[in-house]
Amino acid sequence: MLIGEVARRSGVSARMLRHYDSLGLVRPTGRTEGGYRQYSTEDIRRIFHVESLRSMGLSLREVGSALNDPGFTPSELVDDLIRQTRERIASETALLTRLCRIGAVEPADWEDALHIITLLQALGADSADRRQRAALSSVERTPVPVEALVEAALSETDPNVAGAIRWALAQSGDGGLALLAQGLGSPVAEVRKRAVQTIAEIPDGEATALLRDAVTHPDHAVRKGAALALGAGGVADGIPTLIDMIVEETNDVAAADALSALANDPVLAVQIAAKLVECLAHGTVESSARRRLTQALADIPGITASRALAALSHDEDRAVALTATYVLTLRDTRSDAAVRGRDDRAAAGLADQVLACDG
Repeated sequence: MLIGEVARRSGVSARMLRHYDSLGLVRPTGRTEGGYRQYSTEDIRRIFHVESLRSMGLSLREVGSALNDPGFTPSELVDDLIRQTRERIASETALLTRLCRIGAVEPADWEDALHIITLLQALGADSADRRQRAALSSVERTPVPVEALVEAALSETDPNVAGAIRWALAQSGDGGLALLAQGLGSPVAEVRKRAVQTIAEIPDGEATALLRDAVTHPDHAVRKGAALALGAGGVADGIPTLIDMIVEETNDVAAADALSALANDPVLAVQIAAKLVECLAHGTVESSARRRLTQALADIPGITASRALAALSHDEDRAVALTATYVLTLRDTRSDAAVRGRDDRAAAGLADQVLACDG
């Protein structure tokens, strides 16, 4: 079969067939009287073998080795091709992601586009200082795509840089909450922790809704982060988790502070005091935990907390009883000071009235 007919039937151009011949990949076994290449059935079969191997990503040199080496084993080469292909896909995917992010911002001109590219590169830099500067400047001019900020927030290990990125996200409007919600479901514990920390700094009703859901998350760190954020925002959903944190001595001071802030609401003060008392009555709670719960009652205003402390001052556990007694003394001192303050203010007001009359 002459080269032109082989080209038509195989789909391989005559030029490529000549190239195969020059490399020794597929040499026609015959020649016509006029000197034209003539391919046998076996030659054509070899052409298809070459094309099949090329379709797998092999170079022509690798194809030659595969076809000509009787001891050639394909497994190692195939493994290498798999690795190369995965690397190529990862590189192309990263490029596609970068292009989509730039396109989403709709830069007005090449200067804006180059500014975005520079910031995206800086967010992935090895230098923590450079990453922090990129985060802080990301809200200027053409902003960095929110997806890039979320990705940076979920992967950042430096606490200063992470704070700057969270601040930038809080300035970005919706803050990429949908992506951060996905971060809460990450199989990596650190990513979940960073996700809840970032959500906590976004002043948005949808962020609060995410935090309310997060207080029932199976991950302890997510639950605790959500409870602290909700407590700081005056939302009561995290109260049970905050009490658990005091019992477990996990960031217990911050948890007690959050309960104290929530207790500024008289209704919540009663609820918090009742839950603390209920936890204190639990027979399985250790002595050290009962002392911390008693201390937490100190900053909860109202008669419920006062009565509980009075009862605890006679507790069988001497350490708990002493703590309750001391706390009651502090509460009485504060109460007396408040009364004196009211009396002083009343006296000052009366003096003003007298002076006004004399005038």
